[in-house]
Amino acid sequence: MSAAVDVTSYAAVDLGASSGRVMVGRVGPGRLELTEAHRFRNRPVRTPDGLRWDVLALYAGVLDGLRAAGPVASVGVDSWAVDHGLLDADGALLGNPVHYRDARTEGVPEKVWATLPAGELYAATGLQYAPFNTLYQLVAARGTAQFAAARRLLLIPDLLTYWLTGEQGTELTNASTTQLIDPRTRDWSRQVADRLGIDLGLFAPLRRPGDPAGLLRPEVLEETGLSGPVPVTAVASHDTASAVAAVPASDERFAYICTGTWSLAGLELTAPVLSEESRAANFTNELGLDGTVRYLRNIMGLWLLQECVRDWGDPDLGGLLTEAARVPGLRSVVDAGDASFLAPGRMPERIAEACRASGQPVPESPAEVTRCILDSLALAHRRAVADAQRLAGHPVDVVHVVGGGTRNALLCQLTADACGLPVVAGPTEAAALGNVLVQARAQGLVGDLAGMRRLVSRTQSLTRYEPTGDTARWRAAEARLADR
Repeated sequence: MSAAVDVTSYAAVDLGASSGRVMVGRVGPGRLELTEAHRFRNRPVRTPDGLRWDVLALYAGVLDGLRAAGPVASVGVDSWAVDHGLLDADGALLGNPVHYRDARTEGVPEKVWATLPAGELYAATGLQYAPFNTLYQLVAARGTAQFAAARRLLLIPDLLTYWLTGEQGTELTNASTTQLIDPRTRDWSRQVADRLGIDLGLFAPLRRPGDPAGLLRPEVLEETGLSGPVPVTAVASHDTASAVAAVPASDERFAYICTGTWSLAGLELTAPVLSEESRAANFTNELGLDGTVRYLRNIMGLWLLQECVRDWGDPDLGGLLTEAARVPGLRSVVDAGDASFLAPGRMPERIAEACRASGQPVPESPAEVTRCILDSLALAHRRAVADAQRLAGHPVDVVHVVGGGTRNALLCQLTADACGLPVVAGPTEAAALGNVLVQARAQGLVGDLAGMRRLVSRTQSLTRYEPTGDTARWRAAEARLADR
C-alpha cells in the first residue's frame, strides 16, 4: 500500500511530426514507468494558401488524452521545433500554423544573408542553415495581412500550453531553434533582431524547463474531467531536448541520435561551437537542460522510409525490413541530409534519380530502396558523429540511439557498424520520459540530470549492438558521396 502512495503520475503531451500522444509517467523511488493514454494522428492539410498544421485537431487530441490520463500531478507539453502560431491583440489565433515543409521560405535565406551574412548569423546564433528556421519564416511572412495583425508569436508547445492555461510564455530550448537566441547568453540576440528588423516584442517572456506555466483553465478541467488545481510545467519543450535529457548515458563521453521522422545526431556540450568550420559542416547549437548545448546535425531521418511506405500503399513494415536485411549492403547510398528530399511525394523515384545521377546501381524493388535508405541513414549517422567529435574536440565511446528508430534493429546494427562504436538503443519514448522527468524534478522527486539518466538506465529496456566488420566499406561509400 505504501508503494502506491510513493508514486506520482504526470501527463506528458508529446507531439511529433506524424503523430501526437499523451503519455502517463509514474515516478517514485527507483521507479519510472510510462504508459500511453491516447495516441492520435498529426495530419497536415494542404490548403490554397499552402501546407498547414491542423492545430485544432491536435488540441482536441490533447484534451482527449488528458481525459484518458486520469488524475495527474502536472502536465507538460513538448513538440517539434520552429513552427508557431500568430495571435491577434485579443489573443485569438490568426489561422492554422504554417508547416515547416511549406514552400514559402524558398529564396528567403539569400535575402536575409544580403543584410546579415550567413557567417555572421552563425557566429551570433550558432544555428545551422535550414530553410524553415523560424527567422526565415518571419521574413517570409512580412507584408501579409496576417502578420500585420499579429501581436504575439507562440511556438507550437507554447501555443497549446496557452490554450490549456490562458498564460503565455516562450520556453527556452524551443526558442533556441528560432535563430534569434544567443547560445552563449541563453537569451535573445538583439543584435540579429535589430539588423533584420524583427520585433522581439512578438515573443512572450522566456521560460526555462521546470518553470511553472500556469494551471489548467476551469473549462479544460470540465472538459477533461480532471479535478483542479492541476499545474502545467514548462518542460524542455523541443522534443529533441526532452529526448536528450532521457539519454541513459553514464558519463559525458557519448554521442546521441534521436531517431524518428528526423535523425538528430550529435553531442551534449557545455558551450557552443561557433567556428566557421562548424558552420560549413552545418552543425547547430541548440539549448538543452541545465545549461547544456545540443551540438548536432539534422539528417532527413526515417521520413525517407515513411514517404516510400506511403507511396507503396503501406505494406507490412516488419516484412519489408526482413527483406531489406537480405539485400547486399552499400550497393547504393544517397545523401540523407540533402534538402532535395525535404518535400513530400514521389520519394522512391527521387531516391532512384539520385542514385542514377551519381552513377550507382538504381534500387528497384521496395526492399532494395529500403536497404538504400537504411544504409544511407547509417552512413549519415557515421559522418555526423565523427564530424561532431572532431569539431568539438569531444571524443566518445558509445552512441545512444533513442526514439522511434530504436524499433528498427537493422538500422541500429548498421549504425554501430558504420560508426565503429557500440550502439545502445532505447528508450523508444525518450521525449515523453524527458518531459515527465522534468516535471517530477520540478516537484522534487528526482535529482540532477545525471540522476535522471541513472533512473532511465535502471528502469527502461535497452538493447546493445556491437559493431561488426571493419569500417573500410563505409569509408568507401562515404567517398562515393563526396565524389558526386
